[in-house]
Amino acid sequence: MQLDPATLLIVSSATTLLVGTLFLASWRQARDCRALALWGASHLVGSVGSAGLALRGQIPDVVSIGLANAVVLAAYGLIWSGVRSFEGRSARLDLAMAGAAVWCVLCCVPAFYASISLRVLYASAAATAYCGCAAAEIWQGRGERLASRISAGAVLGLHGLFYFVRIPATLLGPPMLGPNPLNSPWVAILCFAAMLFSIASAFTFMALVKERAEREQRIAASTDALTGVPNRRAFAEAALAAIDGHRDGALLLIDLDRFKAVNDVHGHAVGDAVLVGFCTIAASLLPRGALLGRLGGEEFGCLLPHVSAAEALARAEELRRTFAQLVVPELPGLRVSVSIGVAQLYRGVGYEALMQQADTALYAAKNGGRDRVALAEPAARAA
Repeated sequence: MQLDPATLLIVSSATTLLVGTLFLASWRQARDCRALALWGASHLVGSVGSAGLALRGQIPDVVSIGLANAVVLAAYGLIWSGVRSFEGRSARLDLAMAGAAVWCVLCCVPAFYASISLRVLYASAAATAYCGCAAAEIWQGRGERLASRISAGAVLGLHGLFYFVRIPATLLGPPMLGPNPLNSPWVAILCFAAMLFSIASAFTFMALVKERAEREQRIAASTDALTGVPNRRAFAEAALAAIDGHRDGALLLIDLDRFKAVNDVHGHAVGDAVLVGFCTIAASLLPRGALLGRLGGEEFGCLLPHVSAAEALARAEELRRTFAQLVVPELPGLRVSVSIGVAQLYRGVGYEALMQQADTALYAAKNGGRDRVALAEPAARAA
């Protein structure tokens, strides 16, 4: 069965139009995701280009060849811009439109416009570049673990590979113009490739957006909104997992001294700033792999894996000393300090028991005059 090439192009245009509409409908529900708008615009633009190609021979060639192909190249540029926007980079709409702009300039050159081989070579090279660059952008963002990232990169890469293969194929076997310019095997292949790409990109790109939204919700649910460190629940879950996997380490239980007085004298805004400042200092001093969390109010927990009791005490003392040196020139009367209880992790101890030991040590540090570090006694650990 042989399908009419113009019919294939119309079907491809309709499919792309539906996908573009779906992207824009999703963007209306997630306005902060500009990538959805760019992907929607790219598919709508692409559908217009496909429709123009389908009317080859029925409308002036300057429209069906020059303008329609420029619109299709602009669509691929917008897809690349959408990927850049999704990855948190500038969309670079100027470069996205550069492929179409160069095409229009080249079409003003009679030798280029008259050669179908040169037109195919340039259009294929431009589409390959946009798809390849978009796939590279997806790969560069792999630090953000999203399940559909590999699929999206593969869709873009395979589509770009299709256009890349068309380049040597054109060089080896230049296309011949017949009575119907659309009556070519490449037209049917292009239509099917475009339809598959539109459908696959809709699934993978929207899956990426959905997975990121779910990931951000999980992070928000497990993060203290003020300080940005894990909240009590997230800290407990991470500490439980870490304790199960480590045989050595230490837990620091940290309490900011006289924090209520800071709020009462200087105001809650200053109190919040002190909490944030403490977390900033702690993040700069604690070793790589340390887990810091806000347990509530002015109390924090910190799990130090693979450290001895001596090293844990040294880390805690450095943190205590550095925080006590915090000075705010605008608030000369502000004085801050912390008390820290240290409990050593050992085989067989659980999270609750370790927290109890650290709390006992913290209570001892408070009773000892505050602004000091205390280690849980061996008797307490044995108990």
